[in-house]
Amino acid sequence: MDIQLNDIALFVEVAKRKNFSHAAEALSIPTSTLSRRVSELERSIGMKLLNRSTRRIDLTEAGVIYFERCRHIVEEARVAHEQLQDMAAQPKGRLRISMPTSLAQLFLPIVIRDFREQYPDIECDFDLSMRPIDPISNPFDLVLRFGPQPDSSLVARQIVLMTQQLYASPEYLERHGEPRVPADLGHHECLRPAMNEAYSYWVLHSGEKVERVQVTGRLAANNVGMLGRLASNGLGITPLLVFDAMERAISQGGLLRVLPQWSLTPIPLFALLPSRRIPAKTRAFLDFIQPRLAEADA
Repeated sequence: MDIQLNDIALFVEVAKRKNFSHAAEALSIPTSTLSRRVSELERSIGMKLLNRSTRRIDLTEAGVIYFERCRHIVEEARVAHEQLQDMAAQPKGRLRISMPTSLAQLFLPIVIRDFREQYPDIECDFDLSMRPIDPISNPFDLVLRFGPQPDSSLVARQIVLMTQQLYASPEYLERHGEPRVPADLGHHECLRPAMNEAYSYWVLHSGEKVERVQVTGRLAANNVGMLGRLASNGLGITPLLVFDAMERAISQGGLLRVLPQWSLTPIPLFALLPSRRIPAKTRAFLDFIQPRLAEADA
């Protein structure tokens, strides 16, 4: 059986995108060449891998099995090739990163200038969202997400624990009074990421003491920056991540600490990676931001 690894890599790209034109564009080869090479691979194997139609491409049963086994082989070969190249060169290339909008707005402006100066050959392409990531249809080099993530083919690595504390505006506290103990929060407007069971309780810590308090509120937003703005306008008490960028936003927005002896349960920030073998450009970005996040959160 005379099968070339390059042809397997071409099939994997088509299978990921389910479109010959898109795959050919990503690979920078003619669509006709790509179609011919994949057909030759099918002939070499002796089985049909793709069902082609004028509208779409679907994997056959054999194609699904072949794709699941081969995509890891192709990824490992690609990473190995990049690592050898990186041994003799500065980390470089396009780095596709997906991260929450709130983290990007507060943290990136502080660090990205220094990162760009230190690694001038890395091009950063940021996707700012919280949507679940499909590693096949959205092949990011690095995905940053808060909290434990659902099981997937991505490799999860916790990079820092982010501290959360409670804040409100002076106007709100003057009108509604300042909570003295965690139980007082039950009588206040509490701004949360969502109005569901998962966010109906806040767990607060003070040394060895732990309090679980039920909270309510008429406003919710799944963006920490927006929660901070709502709190700045006197609309309630909200938990905010604590690091230098947020502290500056707090001081500029006139927010005050609520229950200063208490903090909410820290939120882990995870790096989700397509492989345990981390390319130099991705490792450079992780090694750069991790100590800065930890330092800013201290």
